[in-house]
Amino acid sequence: MVRTLLRRRKKALSEQDVTVSDQPQVRRAVTAAALGNTMEWFDFGVYAYLAGTMGKVFFPSSSPGAQVVSTFATFAAAFLVRPLGGLVFGPLGDRIGRQKVLAATMIMMALSTFAVGFLPTYASVGFVAPLLLLVCRLVQGFSTGGEYAGATTYIAEYAPDKRRGFLGSWLDFGTFVGYALGSGLVTVLTLAVGSDGLESWAWRIPFFVAGPLGLIGLYMRLKLEETPAFKREAAYAASQQESAEDDPVEDARQSGHQRLKEIFTQHWQAVLICMGLVLLYNVTNYMVTSYLPTYMTVTLDQSETTAQVLVLCTMLLVVLTITAVGRSSDRWGRRPLFTLGSVALMVLAYPAFLLIREGGILLPAFGCAILGLLLVCFAGTAAATLPALFPTRLRYGALSIAYNLSVSLFGGTTPLFASALVEKTGNTMVPAYYLMVAGAVGLVSTFFLRETAGRPLPGSGPMVETAGEAQQAVARSRTAAGRQARDLWIRLRSHRHR
Repeated sequence: MVRTLLRRRKKALSEQDVTVSDQPQVRRAVTAAALGNTMEWFDFGVYAYLAGTMGKVFFPSSSPGAQVVSTFATFAAAFLVRPLGGLVFGPLGDRIGRQKVLAATMIMMALSTFAVGFLPTYASVGFVAPLLLLVCRLVQGFSTGGEYAGATTYIAEYAPDKRRGFLGSWLDFGTFVGYALGSGLVTVLTLAVGSDGLESWAWRIPFFVAGPLGLIGLYMRLKLEETPAFKREAAYAASQQESAEDDPVEDARQSGHQRLKEIFTQHWQAVLICMGLVLLYNVTNYMVTSYLPTYMTVTLDQSETTAQVLVLCTMLLVVLTITAVGRSSDRWGRRPLFTLGSVALMVLAYPAFLLIREGGILLPAFGCAILGLLLVCFAGTAAATLPALFPTRLRYGALSIAYNLSVSLFGGTTPLFASALVEKTGNTMVPAYYLMVAGAVGLVSTFFLRETAGRPLPGSGPMVETAGEAQQAVARSRTAAGRQARDLWIRLRSHRHR
């Protein structure tokens, strides 16, 4: 018993244990990370809104339904290589740094998206055209495997503990701004040149825009510094390595193997919780952003312009509310928001799709708004919640692996499975059932989630905004340690007198 009490004794913090955030650097970190997500989701918005057109350009011999399935199959293929990208970029980010890996993923994403605009059509080169499209999508998927986990890790390790939810929500703010820009550009092009012009040549324009966006994002990321948490971890690892006498190459190989083993043996519960929350967020996300425009036009035979405008307005609703949700998660906690969103998704997904199915403008607008408000419950909370599941030394790698496995198996395949099930069953309410299952999985995952709002990241000391807050944190820690020491002394005396 005595040994157990001594092990549980907490050491008081010193001033060196508390990090005061550099506010200008925090703003640069949030902006650069969010811009990368904007770039990534600009591509998703373009691809989702051009699904019908891309099907005609690259799969012209198929029926309209089969064209959509083929287009989304190419879309989903990128997600099959995301775990591979996560396995490469995640552990690499834990070894050489978050900033270097995020710059590399930015380059790969921009180039592969830009290249789509130069692809020949099926009419020009036959089967080679969809094959080249697939190659570009695979490169995009591989680079994206290290993008979101790295960006969330970067922001989380720079953000003060009390504002991690608010600052993290700006990452997904960039997500939906990128989607809105991509989808908005396609909508404008559709109105300007019509469906024929879009199919003939204008579909290339949105992909050309990705080049300048990528250059801006790369420039900003190259200007960033490493996070304070990673610097501390790297300094500690360097001091440990100085005393090692083994071959450094062999040590690195063993270290990588040991880290992977540690992730799946010591942190398997966190991996499963992460996968469940990512499934909840991304099934909802891809259902709304990637599948809903095609569902409304191809499945429900609604006006293409109406569908595009409604989903675009839904994204704008998410953009307008997401930082408020992030701020709320700092105040009320991550678990309550995930719980509320999961239950609401199970209850409201069916009515939302009934409204969308009604046709016209007003009722589908209400249905889309419901889905948007459900989505923002997860989007505004995820970036602060997921990095806090893992310790600093494993955070990038563990989050990359867990996140990308879940996105690949469940999130990115959502448009493919939903469109295929609707095509096979003829039941237009299949997407609602899909979301209800995702809500149930999310609710179970949230039950096991530990609340992290306002607390330091695992493996890191407190992060505060001002020197005054640092002094207060040290004073509170010393008071708590003194109280614990006094209680421990009393319990030890009681134990001796027994």
